[in-house]
Amino acid sequence: MTDSAEALHIVCPHCHTTNRVRVADMRLAPDCGQCHQALFGGHPLALDASTFDKHIGRSHLPVLVDFWAPWCGPCRMMAPAYEQAASLLEPDVRVAKLNTEDAQAISARFNIRSIPTLALFIGGKEVARQAGAFRTAQDIADWTRSHL
Repeated sequence: MTDSAEALHIVCPHCHTTNRVRVADMRLAPDCGQCHQALFGGHPLALDASTFDKHIGRSHLPVLVDFWAPWCGPCRMMAPAYEQAASLLEPDVRVAKLNTEDAQAISARFNIRSIPTLALFIGGKEVARQAGAFRTAQDIADWTRSHL
């Protein structure tokens, strides 16, 4: 069990500064110490080549990443459910998206062969992967929680 006084590293979705947030304060809508914006907004965070490694590697939170592309029909079909899943999973999991067209090197590094692909990272390491679209936000949340 995690001590409520223990601090977690949370990377700000706005300025990408690493913040220390007490576990006891996670559900109290914490703000970034640098830019003073909310650390959680209930929406997926758009990652790119310059922010991906910081969020995956520095955050103590698990990070769920949707590898997608704008031209992908199943990706577009799943997008509303993925958006809703963020509000179900935060603040326990950071929900993020990575456009594979804009970040081809990262997609290649993780051997993404089909999209959409969801990958769950904990402590900077991929711990679970699911290729193909989920139909509902609850399905996404249930799959994610089953791997925590």
